[in-house]
Amino acid sequence: MLSVNDWMNRAAIAIEAESDHLTQLDSAIGDGDHGINMMRGMRAVTAALADGDPDALPGQRLILAGKTLVSTVGGASGPLWGSALRHGGRALGDTPELDGPALVEVLTAALTAVQDLGAAEPGDKTMVDALAPALAALRDGIDAGDTVEAALVAAAEAAEEGARATTPMQARKGRASYLGERSVGHQDPGATSTALIVRALGAAFAPPG
Repeated sequence: MLSVNDWMNRAAIAIEAESDHLTQLDSAIGDGDHGINMMRGMRAVTAALADGDPDALPGQRLILAGKTLVSTVGGASGPLWGSALRHGGRALGDTPELDGPALVEVLTAALTAVQDLGAAEPGDKTMVDALAPALAALRDGIDAGDTVEAALVAAAEAAEEGARATTPMQARKGRASYLGERSVGHQDPGATSTALIVRALGAAFAPPG
């Protein structure tokens, strides 16, 4: 059974390992603090979950993670990921376990929250360019009867492909949009960290061994 704590722990490790790379990407088209901000936020999330109610349901844990990100991460990433996780948690309600359909609900609510807050669409060179294809791949896999593990692998690959695809795009949202054509040729840091978090979700669900 997937543990939200395990997912967030794995995401934190992945973000920390790639924090310098994320900062380099953000230095080219943003404030240069995405790696540092996300690393600080994910550390706070893992600490909050570790200290939280051991009997909390998955939805409650996601809401706690989201609230923690909003309170600890500056820039756009905190509010966006915080809103994504909070809405994902609320979509779960009292669901006791995270299975394939539940994960589709989580990512659907998360993507909706991000788009509502940031007003971004695919092609705008944002985290949506990684999250939207990840959701589509996950939903397609679950609908086709694939195992959750296989569907999550496909979702991670789609997110990574989506992140890479932001490189030739011109940013239309966020600070990067101020650069106009100068934003072309740089991979979006938010899409890149999103792909890391989606990959961590798959790793958390994979059977040991």
